[in-house]
Amino acid sequence: MTAIGVRWLATGGAVVLAGVIGVALLLQNGGSACAAPPSTSTSSGKATFYDLGAGPGNCSFPDAPADHLFVALGPAQYAAGASCGSYLDVTGPKGTVRVKVIDSCPECEVGHLDLSRTAFRKIADEVQGVVSIKYRTVIDPPTPGRLSVRMKEGSSRYWFAALIDNHGNRLSSVSVGGRKATRADYNYWIIDSGAGPGPFTIKVTDVLGRSATLSGIKLSPGVTQRTSVRLGSGTRATVKPAASKKPKTKAKPTPSAARTAALIESTTIAEATTAPAPIVTGAPVELAAGAARFCG
Repeated sequence: MTAIGVRWLATGGAVVLAGVIGVALLLQNGGSACAAPPSTSTSSGKATFYDLGAGPGNCSFPDAPADHLFVALGPAQYAAGASCGSYLDVTGPKGTVRVKVIDSCPECEVGHLDLSRTAFRKIADEVQGVVSIKYRTVIDPPTPGRLSVRMKEGSSRYWFAALIDNHGNRLSSVSVGGRKATRADYNYWIIDSGAGPGPFTIKVTDVLGRSATLSGIKLSPGVTQRTSVRLGSGTRATVKPAASKKPKTKAKPTPSAARTAALIESTTIAEATTAPAPIVTGAPVELAAGAARFCG
């Protein structure tokens, strides 16, 4: 039996429970996950590590953070993309690291954070493979830039799809010219009937209820359009010129084979050297779409 098979058998009850809760919450909201109000409480869990590889994570950000400090979350905490772009502080045996949520980890139960290799090295020795951690959501984290918008390849006047980055806190809603968009689980905000030829005026609201209006967003698929505003600053945004990138046709992101290999590697190391870390099942509302919702 593989290492992943052993882990699933050992934690199957928690995984099934988290999955049932997640499905119920999605059904209550018409299949669209809304981010829960943020919590500053600290939770316990465990961390492993993986390598992202050449493609983007499931949050569809075109590039990983420049510092390579990021994390993938299990289905309940990934919450169908609601956690994308938010930040966690993770504390392990060697110290604390701040990581950006850019990916999902289908194998991870609640409390299991799959860190980038660089992030894992900041909190533990790589040879440990799996370590016990404490973690919390960061409120109002500094971001490396101001709000940006990227229209998805294939976007047109008849199908609107935009990715918002550098918001820091989780987003609760995005609207275009007063029309509400729906977040896909790969982190693009969609209006299936389209929003016209643009330029677009996009209103972005986070789970704290703060909004920013982004004006002059062009229908330019595959191009990141950087604005002059941070979310919550109360300033109307303008669009800065962005260098054109050759559009790429991408399928909906799928979990990378590299992560699965890294999970097998790290779990095998841990089973040979340490006892399994305790799995805490009481923290899904901290990152997942919770029962008390703020949908903007």
